[in-house]
Amino acid sequence: MIIVTTETVPGKEIVELKGFVRGSTVQAKHIGKDIIAGLKTIVGGEISEYSELMEQARQQAIDRMVKEAAQKGANAIVTVRFETSAVMQNASEIIAYGTAVVVA
Repeated sequence: MIIVTTETVPGKEIVELKGFVRGSTVQAKHIGKDIIAGLKTIVGGEISEYSELMEQARQQAIDRMVKEAAQKGANAIVTVRFETSAVMQNASEIIAYGTAVVVA
């Protein structure tokens, strides 16, 4: 599956539009990682525990979006975007979305 943030795939022609696709996940913070993250806010630097959590969440959202596109018969997804929002105090939703197409 080709995934791009642009409206077209360089060197390819969009021959069929399959429609809107999305994938999402809701991830909650882990209490153990919260303690480590709290300590890191004192000394500064990247909070790698949260970076890893968000990377896993983004990948899960992408995987779900790709699955939906494949079910529609697409071989590419164009204009891919991500959004995140807090759904409760210690949980965030990650959404990946785009347009499923067939390219040749």
